Parts: sequence; structure tokens; C-alpha cells
Amino acid sequence: MQTGFAGQADLDAMADLLGELFALETDFTPDRARQRAALRWILDHPDHGRLFVLRDGDAVVGMANALIQVSTAEGGPVLVLEDVIVAASHRGRGQGRRLVEHVLAWARDTGLSRVTLLADRDNAAALRFYQALGFEESAMVVRRRMLA
Repeated sequence: MQTGFAGQADLDAMADLLGELFALETDFTPDRARQRAALRWILDHPDHGRLFVLRDGDAVVGMANALIQVSTAEGGPVLVLEDVIVAASHRGRGQGRRLVEHVLAWARDTGLSRVTLLADRDNAAALRFYQALGFEESAMVVRRRMLA
């Protein structure tokens, strides 16, 4: 297994993985066209974020979305980690940990000072996974308002 940056050729595989992820999350509904458009935008704007993939040979079997923001609290750029998913066929072998640790190392090497993520409150496995990676619960509460 190898981890690295995603490219345009990985769009379909990543869209498939997002369909699998969004089917698990109560806040989102899979929409392949929207997911592909967003993935393409991130690939075209690496200063706003990077997409990472986990490969088994030539097949993309995992992904993570690393979006860069500026934090006034931290005094500089920080990372928002989204869309972490490993295909069901490859789970339970430590590959998700490998992928996230790769992203965290990249963030540290890039000079980012904090990583924040959101996880579905009903996904106990994901919450345990992130806790084992050193992510702590925040006192902040997420609120959302759709504009369109």
C-alpha cells in the first residue's frame, strides 16, 4: 500500500469512495456530479487544499481531503481534515491510520499548526479511530446554514 497526492486520474475512484462515505453519514447525500466537481476544484487549487489517496497497486482504496484555512486563534494556516475513507474491502488493517498519519506529517512539514475534523456523532468506530490518533473532543459546536 502507498499513500500520496491524488491526481486527475483518481477522480472517479475518489467519487466512488465519497459515495460510500456519504451513505454512512446522516448529514450528507451522495451526488456524484457534485462530488466530482468539488474534487476537481481542490485538485485545481492546491493552495486551498490537497487530496490524498491510499493505493493498493494501481487501485485507489482510500482518500482524505486536507483543506487549508487561516486561524486567527492560531495566527496562521491550519488544516481541516475531511472525507477520510478507506474502502470497506481494505478496512481493519491499519491503512486508515497510515493514510491519516501521512496527511498529518505533510501538514506538520507544511507548517500548519492545528488539524480539525468533523465526524458523524453516530459513527462510534470513526470516533474511536480519531481518538486513537490523538484527536481530542472540542468544546466547539458545529452549526450550519445552507445558502442555496
